[in-house]
Order: sequence, then structure tokens, then C-alpha cells
Amino acid sequence: MNPEAQATQSMPRKPSPICVYAAVWSLLLLLTAATVASAQLRLGKLTIVVCLAIASLKSILVLLYFMHLRHEDRLVIKLAIPIALIVLAIFIGITFTDVIPR
Repeated sequence: MNPEAQATQSMPRKPSPICVYAAVWSLLLLLTAATVASAQLRLGKLTIVVCLAIASLKSILVLLYFMHLRHEDRLVIKLAIPIALIVLAIFIGITFTDVIPR
């Protein structure tokens, strides 16, 4: 087999140890508590920004570790991020079409 063919074949990857998943899960629980705590603070319009930032961080952790995108090619990640941002923009836009007329 030539070296080019070997480079394109995916090599089996060693799974992450269970302690990595436990640490990510603990961090997700901590971030969930931070979301609840930030919602209780009186930050005004900044509350939504803080909660969305924490939710974005949690979704990145889930994507990278539990959906195993950390081990994927960089092309997959470079495609997934803009698509996710476009979908988020669509959802926010649809929400504003409901809220603005009120």
C-alpha cells in the first residue's frame, strides 16, 4: 500500500479514559449551577448574554467530548461551527418575529 493511501485511511483511535468523561460531566453540572445562579442575579439585559455564553460553552463540551468531534478531522469542525451559528441566528430571528409585534 502506498503512503498516500495509508495517510487517507483513518486509524483506530484509543478511547478516552473514563476519568475524562467524569471530569467533563462534572464541569457540565458546575456550568448548569452557574446558569441557575446567574439567572438569579439582577444583571438586567446582561443576564441573557451570560446565560447564552454558559450554554455555548456547555454545548461545545458536549460536542467535543460526548459526540467525539475532538477526534474528527478539522474539516468537520470547520463546517459544523458555521452551520450551528446559522441555525442559531435563524432561531433567534424567528423568536424576534414573535416578540417584536407585542
